[in-house]
Amino acid sequence: MRPLVIVNPRSQGGRTGATFGSIRGVIERYLGPVDVATTEASRHAVDLARKAAEDGVATVIAVGGDGSIHEVANGLMQAREGGAKGVRLGIIGQGTGGDFRRSLGLEHRLDHYCQVIADGRTRLVDLGKASFVGNDGAPATSYFINILSVGMGGLVDRYVADMSAKMGGTLAYFLASLRGLVQGEVGRVRVHVRDEDGERTEEIATRVLAICNGRYFGSGMNVAPMAELGDGAFDVVDLGASNILRFAWVNTRIYDAGHLGEPEVRHYRCEKITVELLHQDVAHKFLLDVDGEPLGRLPLTVELVPQALEVFAP
Repeated sequence: MRPLVIVNPRSQGGRTGATFGSIRGVIERYLGPVDVATTEASRHAVDLARKAAEDGVATVIAVGGDGSIHEVANGLMQAREGGAKGVRLGIIGQGTGGDFRRSLGLEHRLDHYCQVIADGRTRLVDLGKASFVGNDGAPATSYFINILSVGMGGLVDRYVADMSAKMGGTLAYFLASLRGLVQGEVGRVRVHVRDEDGERTEEIATRVLAICNGRYFGSGMNVAPMAELGDGAFDVVDLGASNILRFAWVNTRIYDAGHLGEPEVRHYRCEKITVELLHQDVAHKFLLDVDGEPLGRLPLTVELVPQALEVFAP
């Protein structure tokens, strides 16, 4: 069957929809004829990807940003739960963040994205499966392919969603981060971790706890430079609970990974983690960032799904 290209026309402030005709021409020059499906609403790509995998499509290509990749990965994983196998995920980055493609080592050029898919080389990547409270207050689940963070990140996601995408991803994330820094809260949480040495529980105070499969979040922040997408473990980075000025300084060091040398920052690895908020008065500001999507709040349970998806990669 032809590859299915799932396009988010609203990515890049609507530029993807406006220019997809020329984008499709480049894709088909590298890959031959493709089928195209356009998303019409939030989470629509989940349904499109799931149905494609169930129908036997071997290659599904996400055209959009990190949110689009997240949705397509969720659809493919839902199909896998139903028995679908052998589907490969291709990525053509057209969004504002570009964090997962950085972790994957993809250069941000249309010809490079297409050449990587045409070359046919793939790698197996782990995913996380998260259970939490959705934005509607009901229990929810979602896979994530890159990073799930707890705390200020979810608040920043909501602010980014309210901004004009025309200002660009880096500027939008920067301004939203400033607002999140001022309006965010320190959360006291109980964390239960399972790793290769067993299980442990501790109570901590933090502004951001990042559960990392990939390396980057927040439009290029290198929060977990040690993370590998297929190594069978999460890298958890706790950015601590320092005051606003000190936390702002630590954040400026994330882009070049200098934050890991700061005394309040902790790193450890695990295969499963649960996080429970101990004071509910900050629950409305201590939110989840799931691959850049503001999907809900604590309590949270995350478990690693090893070697879950086959992804085209350099």
